Amino acid sequence: MPRQERPLRIAVVGGGPGGLYAAALLKRLDPAREITVWERNAPDDTFGFGVVLSDETLGGIEHADPAVYQALQDEFVRWDDIQIVHRGRTLTSSGHGFAALGRRRLLEILHARCADLGVRLRFRTEAPPAAELAATHDLVVAADGVHSHTREQHADVFRPRITPHRCRYIWLAADFALDAFRFEIAETEHGVMQLHGYPFSAEASTVIVEMREEVWRAAGFHELDEQQSTERCAKIFAETLGGRPLRGNNSAWTAFRTVVNENWSHGRTVLLGDAAHTAHFSIGSGTKLAVEDALALAACVEEQPTLDEALAAYEAERRPVVESTQRAAAASLRWFEEPARYLDQPPRQFAFNLLTRSRRVTHANLRLRDPHFTDTVERDFGCPPGTPPMFTPFRLRGLTLRNRVVVSPMDLYVAEDGVPGDFHLVHLGARALGGAGLVMTEMVCVSPEGRITPGCTGLWTDEQAVAWSRIADFVHAQAPGTAFGVQLGHSGRKGSTKRMWEGIDQPLPAGNWPLSAASPLPYRPGINQTPHALDRAGLTAVRDDFAAAARRAARSGFDLLELHCAHGYLLSGFLSPLTNHRDDAYGGPVENRLRFPLEVFDAVRDVWPADRPMTVRISATDWAEGGTAPRDAVAIARAFAAHGADAIDVSTGQVVPEERPEYGRSYQTPYADLIRNTLGVPVIAVGAISSWDDVNSLLLAGRADLCALARPHLYDPHWTLHAAAEQDYSGPAAPWPDPYRAGSRRPPTGRTDAPKPRLSLDPRP
Repeated sequence: MPRQERPLRIAVVGGGPGGLYAAALLKRLDPAREITVWERNAPDDTFGFGVVLSDETLGGIEHADPAVYQALQDEFVRWDDIQIVHRGRTLTSSGHGFAALGRRRLLEILHARCADLGVRLRFRTEAPPAAELAATHDLVVAADGVHSHTREQHADVFRPRITPHRCRYIWLAADFALDAFRFEIAETEHGVMQLHGYPFSAEASTVIVEMREEVWRAAGFHELDEQQSTERCAKIFAETLGGRPLRGNNSAWTAFRTVVNENWSHGRTVLLGDAAHTAHFSIGSGTKLAVEDALALAACVEEQPTLDEALAAYEAERRPVVESTQRAAAASLRWFEEPARYLDQPPRQFAFNLLTRSRRVTHANLRLRDPHFTDTVERDFGCPPGTPPMFTPFRLRGLTLRNRVVVSPMDLYVAEDGVPGDFHLVHLGARALGGAGLVMTEMVCVSPEGRITPGCTGLWTDEQAVAWSRIADFVHAQAPGTAFGVQLGHSGRKGSTKRMWEGIDQPLPAGNWPLSAASPLPYRPGINQTPHALDRAGLTAVRDDFAAAARRAARSGFDLLELHCAHGYLLSGFLSPLTNHRDDAYGGPVENRLRFPLEVFDAVRDVWPADRPMTVRISATDWAEGGTAPRDAVAIARAFAAHGADAIDVSTGQVVPEERPEYGRSYQTPYADLIRNTLGVPVIAVGAISSWDDVNSLLLAGRADLCALARPHLYDPHWTLHAAAEQDYSGPAAPWPDPYRAGSRRPPTGRTDAPKPRLSLDPRP
């Protein structure tokens, strides 16, 4: 940007930490700039009490403005411990490293810095509309908070999505310093309430009290004023407070709102901090994100040749970071919306679950922070000495799995007439040799009409059963201790399509076969064919096909059978209200939609050997309005468990093409968590679980019993054995095949004996 094109006249709307710091940085980078901050409140007005900043954020501040950094350093109170109070028992985890200071003091530091640099601060003054400011300024920074007027005035451009949540909270303070970051759960006659507390000075602590909306109303808080609410909260959490009072500061009960904007800039106006995005306070991110926004915005304005490029670079840099933080915050928020779900967990598991709720803290880094605490959680879980959680055995009916890793079903589409061949032998055999406790086949179809593609495997003929026996024999002989499972399914309305790499869900150009489904609804109107709705005779025939396939599976030597009731295939099509429009006994409420899948389950269970387990894969949400919702998933899982399912394999989606999944790391595991901790039934978690650390974390927190991974096993057939090696585990849950033992240690990747760099000394005169 040529010097004359740099923004010289800048307006900042909102005098919170983000807006003030952006003003200070922009002025410091170019003292010639004329920068004005509009703040409608007085200089000493502030809402909330303490502010937590991470070492990462502080490092950015230190690099960008040492003066502000030093002022903050002089004020911070630091601590390492997190305390969790569970049913009267306090558990402590150390090594976490927090730094906090009072919000008012933070603002004073930033006010002083802005004044020193020559930024004009206009307090008790409402900013003119952003459009008006943009007409007279080169850049308008809208840092006007979660209720941003700027965002509302230009909603057609920013396209905000604002999601309210189910808890009410109030921001209070106590006039003494807690000695740790403290979480306390109170089980009251009205429901569960929770306290989040941390020190922000040597004499004061932030205390946030939170509870579900219905608990808040049942307790009568909606009828109390600020003082009455404050006194009531102090009584509920008297033990943590030592009988001391709480105080407010224009404190009001609020429902948290997640703010997401499709665009962050409009012409010369750019959103910053809570105006652009919010993340739940339980991960302490609001001020942190705003300050980091300010750092990025100032840097991009300095580095880019034009303002348009600067604002685009700012958004490109910050959006991925913010989205990642919002995903973590959403996971944390959901945990605190449902703490009652976990109250019956053993105390240490409850504490570990809370600590790892956002997936930012994991088993591995918690072990680094506090190995003693992690050791005690592992012992309570039942880990043998020196054994990571993923390598603890797990029993399903008469089958004991040597570890908790499952090779998830993966369709290969390379069968001939439904017969698995050498590719299947090598694919499944390699993954069995790779150490997983359970290796699953792809969806094996129960009839020719039930195939997805011409390349799908089947179990509708004895020839197919013999071919599967060959693979089962290899697994049992060459990878003893590895269980081999079959997934039985029927494509329903999603059949008669090309192989995935030829055009996923695209109909065959020729040779199509007729489709059947719960209702005559094509997967994609005008593209996929319309299936016929199964009548009584058709339902009976399909049920019998499943039973016949199960008999062949038993003879083939499979150790476990999974019934595929997910992903929009036939049985899933009965379960989802989006694909089941029947008006007979098989349609309508969820108990009717369950009727046929349960009939099939019972028919399969009747012929499947009594000592061998059966699992059921479900789609716990359709990711689409009007589709299967979490409460339906619980009802579906409960019904299958009542009929004898040994575990529920909890997947999501792929039911309707208009779905909108919320992708992210381990994004489907909350649904497994919901079912396991609501019903107490074993669950298999799936969905972007990619690291052994994720597996250990999910298991130890009690969110899953088994973890199924697909793509990681395509990338590395020996994923489980490598996970063992990387954790220095060499026990019976992950034995290396004899011919492979020489590879059980990671090979060196380069020189490690190079001389260390020497000091650079100035030459002597």
